[in-house]
Amino acid sequence: MKTTPQFQDADAFYEQLLDAQAGLSREEAELFNARLILLLANQIGDTQVLRECIAAAGQR
Repeated sequence: MKTTPQFQDADAFYEQLLDAQAGLSREEAELFNARLILLLANQIGDTQVLRECIAAAGQR
């Protein structure tokens, strides 16, 4: 699992993410995020990496 930043332009990605959710209700934004997570997980495709990402996301 990669933990160092891999973004070419993280600020632009974050802005796109916010723009994509502009005007959505909380429920619609949550559904959008769920669909996005599944699409990105499909791009990764490696079950072990996905498990590691889930575990890392759960750490506080």
